[in-house]
Amino acid sequence: AYAASWAASKKPGLVYNPLFIYGGVGLGKTHLLQSVGNAVIKNFSQKKVKYIPAEKFTTGLISSIQNRSIEGFKTKYRAVDVLILDDVQFLAGKEKTQEEFFHIFNALYEENKQIIISSDRPPKSIPAITERLRSRFEGGMIGDISYPDYETRIAILKNKIQERGVNLPDEVLDYIATNIQRNIRELEGALNRLIAYQKINNQPPNLEIAK
Repeated sequence: AYAASWAASKKPGLVYNPLFIYGGVGLGKTHLLQSVGNAVIKNFSQKKVKYIPAEKFTTGLISSIQNRSIEGFKTKYRAVDVLILDDVQFLAGKEKTQEEFFHIFNALYEENKQIIISSDRPPKSIPAITERLRSRFEGGMIGDISYPDYETRIAILKNKIQERGVNLPDEVLDYIATNIQRNIRELEGALNRLIAYQKINNQPPNLEIAK
């Protein structure tokens, strides 16, 4: 997922288009997507980059239907050079939104404009999504952000305490990394609570306190 995102940021629209990234909650999909957008803005200042969560895309479409400004809505999206749609699984069951996104997708794709999509599951596992949209998603590069292994979790924790300028015993870091395996946000949340304990009590927590 990282390598494909890096390549897409260097040659938007020319490699890995569309780029579909999936993984569980709290593993960094949104961070990765926004990093691609930021990199494109930095490398190609003339390109228009649009990041939007799928829920907000749906809300915007509904508003444009209510205001009879659907053409303006389509034109706005077709003018971008890089479209980043986060959490596409929220389009499931929303037929009108899927239809409009399909047309926007095609218009951008035909002009070699980069499309990046994220989901909490692979395209074939998203329920209530049209087959033509699913096949578009599967037609590009699919990157999986898997759960981090123990070594990666320890490295994340050590980076975080270094950033905050604190020290925690290795056995405490080991305990956190061993017991929180599937969610980086949860991992960081546990670390933050222990750092707060250290600041309030002026001493690092031992293993018993960490437990």
